[in-house]
Amino acid sequence: MGNAALRDIAVIEPVEMSTLSGSVVAVDAHNWLYKYLTTTVKFTRTQAYTTQAGDEVANLIGLVQGLPKFLEADITPVFVFDGVPTDLKADEIESRRAVREETEDLLEDARERGDPIEIARLESRTQELTDVIHETTRTLLGLLDIPIVEAPAEGEAQAAYMARHDPDVAYAGSDDYDTLLFGAPLTLRQLTSSGNPEVMKLEATLAANDITWDQLVDVGILSGTDFNEGLDGVGPKTALREITEYDDLWGVLEARGADIEHADRIRELFLQPTVTEDYEFDRAIEPDLSGAREFVTDEWGIPADEVATGFQRIESAALQTGLDRFG
Repeated sequence: MGNAALRDIAVIEPVEMSTLSGSVVAVDAHNWLYKYLTTTVKFTRTQAYTTQAGDEVANLIGLVQGLPKFLEADITPVFVFDGVPTDLKADEIESRRAVREETEDLLEDARERGDPIEIARLESRTQELTDVIHETTRTLLGLLDIPIVEAPAEGEAQAAYMARHDPDVAYAGSDDYDTLLFGAPLTLRQLTSSGNPEVMKLEATLAANDITWDQLVDVGILSGTDFNEGLDGVGPKTALREITEYDDLWGVLEARGADIEHADRIRELFLQPTVTEDYEFDRAIEPDLSGAREFVTDEWGIPADEVATGFQRIESAALQTGLDRFG
């Protein structure tokens, strides 16, 4: 999820949804979905999103609840999905797996004790994007005519690339601070919350700290990213101070007599990530609401009242923005 401490040096400002009308946002799909799975969808009612076969599809509730925020503001979301993760992320993936396994043990204990509050808290921490969640998310987005881009590697890197190079894409959308390191000029955050989002600005961040993009990446590597742990006791402010003094990552490492494994590869990954230009999307979204409702409630057994308001809001947004086909 990136290094949240980068907020200490990033320029981030609130923004009114109304000012974003007509924009295209390249949304880091995994980050957006995970936020809904762990915070927004309530885990005290697992029966609402668990099928008879035992599959958990809270993502379907999250999608129907979350998409209206975009559509009501006349924003076109383009959901960007992760491809094959780089081998440099293997340690992070293994670490997350170990934490999840430990949490699952705690969850089993809570279930044996019959502690509903602890069960709900731990269930939210054990969520993962399963194959079923991937498949049903793509299918529902397709029915709602929401554009999808399949990234060759990191989704946030592809979203950042689109925001940087595609004149039709105004923002990356993610709560992951790595979009800043990947070079997204503008990143919309808090897109899963009920209020207005905030915008993280790359050029303003560089100017405020009097550094280059390369140096910002070096700050990230020194303080830790999804691809490395960083140096002990070094946060973004310390890293920034030392980068300013020693010019770059290599100067800091030499001065400290330290080493970061694969530092050159990690640096290149942020500055020249694996992305694709082979994508296209249509801003004219024409949702098949009857098909989407049937998919969610009939095929996957989500109670109709769980998604009724969300579908009504999507339908209203379709009418308000002049879309001429809906179920």
